[in-house]
Amino acid sequence: MERDTIVAVSTPPGEGALAIIRISGQGAVEIARSLFRTGSAGIVETFESHRVYYGFILDLKDGKKIDEVLLTVLLAPRSYTREDTIEISAHGGMQPVREILRQTLSAGARLAEPGEFTKRAFLNGRLDLAQAEAVMSVIRSRTEAGLKSAVSQLRGFLSRNIEELRREIIGLLALMEAEIDFPEDVELSAVYDESLKKIQGLIRKLDDLIASADKGRILQEGASLAIVGKPNVGKSSLLNRLLREARAIVTEIPGTTRDVLEAMVNIGGVPVRAFDTAGIRATTDRVERIGVERAREVILQADILLLVLDGSQPLTEEDSVLAAECAQKRSILVINKRDLPQAINKEALTEMAPGSSLLHISSLTGEGMPALEAEIASMLLGGEIVLEHITVANIRQVEALVRATEALRTGREAILCGQPAEITAVDLHDAADALGEITGETTTDDVVDRIFSDFCVGK
Repeated sequence: MERDTIVAVSTPPGEGALAIIRISGQGAVEIARSLFRTGSAGIVETFESHRVYYGFILDLKDGKKIDEVLLTVLLAPRSYTREDTIEISAHGGMQPVREILRQTLSAGARLAEPGEFTKRAFLNGRLDLAQAEAVMSVIRSRTEAGLKSAVSQLRGFLSRNIEELRREIIGLLALMEAEIDFPEDVELSAVYDESLKKIQGLIRKLDDLIASADKGRILQEGASLAIVGKPNVGKSSLLNRLLREARAIVTEIPGTTRDVLEAMVNIGGVPVRAFDTAGIRATTDRVERIGVERAREVILQADILLLVLDGSQPLTEEDSVLAAECAQKRSILVINKRDLPQAINKEALTEMAPGSSLLHISSLTGEGMPALEAEIASMLLGGEIVLEHITVANIRQVEALVRATEALRTGREAILCGQPAEITAVDLHDAADALGEITGETTTDDVVDRIFSDFCVGK
C-alpha cells in the first residue's frame, strides 16, 4: 500500500488565492508528465528535481486546459516523504482544485489517508515517530512559545535525549548479559554497584522528562483559567481586559453573566482558555442557579483560578466560602477596582487564603494587568520557560516514559534484593523497549496507524 501513488489537497478547503495539490509515490512524475504542459504546450520529458515549472493542467480526455499552475518537482530522496513528489500550485477556487484532483485520480493516483504523507516520511526514515508527532504540534501551535517548543521536538531534541537514554540502558544490558554468559570472568559486586549508580541516574533523567510533560501539554494544547467571584466584582471586565476587546457584556447590574463565556487568550506565550463564570451566590432564580452550578463545574476542571474580589467593599462570608472552594487548586486572589477608594481588609485576606498569590488591579483602567498576566504564566509553567527542556507534549510519550521508569525501578529493587542478573536484564529490556516506542523503534503498526489517523489529510 505504501508503494501506491497518493494525492491530496494540502491547503484548507474553500476559496483562496492558491491551493496546493500534493502527489507522492513512484508514479508521481509520470502523472505530472501526463497532465502538465508548459506554456508553449510542450510535454516535459525529463523533470529536474527542485525546480518549479510554469504551465497548465490538462483534461486527460479532451486535452483542454483546466488551470494555469506552477508545478514543483522534488525527486527522491530529497523530498518530505523521500519519494518522488509533485506539488501543483493552482488557483484556490473549489472547482479548479476539484478538477485537478479528479485528473490525478484518473491518471493512477489514489486519495491519501489522513497523515499519510508524514507516515511515509516516518516509514522511509526521514522522521522518527516523535518528530512526526511534532509536525502536528507545529501546525496546531497557538503561540510563539508553543511553536518554538514544537520546532525543538521536530528538530530532534527529544529524540536525541531518548536515544541517549536508550543507549545507556543497552550498555547496562551488556554488563548484565556478560555476567549471565561469563559468570566466572565478572566481578559480580562491581557490576551491581555500577548498575545501581547508572540506573539511579537514568531514573532522575526520566523523571525530569516526565516533569516537563505538563508544561508541554499547556504550551501545545493550552491551559484553562476560570474567573470566579461574587456578582458585580468585575469578572467580565477582567475577561475583556485579558482579551483586549469587549467580548463579555458589562453592566452595573449584579448577575449580568448567567452562563459560562469561553474565549482563547495568549497570556505570556501560553494559550489559555479563559472562562468568565456567573457570579456565585445563593439565589432563587432558576436560570441564575444553573449558571452558578456551571461555574462550580468550571472551577473543578480549570488549571488555574482567578478569584476576583471587590477592593472597594469589605469582605463578606460569601468571599470566604469561595476562597475555601478555590483553595484546593492553584489560584490567584485578584483585588479588583483599585481605581476606587479601598475598603477591603488586607489582613483578613491573608488569613482567608494563606499562601495564595495576591494582586491588586483595575479592570477599568488596566492598572496591574501586566503583573497579573506574568503571574498567570509563571504559575502555569513554573517560572521561566526553557523551551529546550519542554519537549514531552502528549500522553503517549508520557506513558512510555512512565513505563520505562517503572521498569528501571523494578530492576533496581531486583539488584538490591540480590536477585539473579537475568531478572534485572528483563527489566532493562522492558525499559529500552518502552523508550523505543517514543521514537518508533519498537512501536506496533496499530499504534503507528492510530497516531497518523489524527493528522489532517494532505499532511
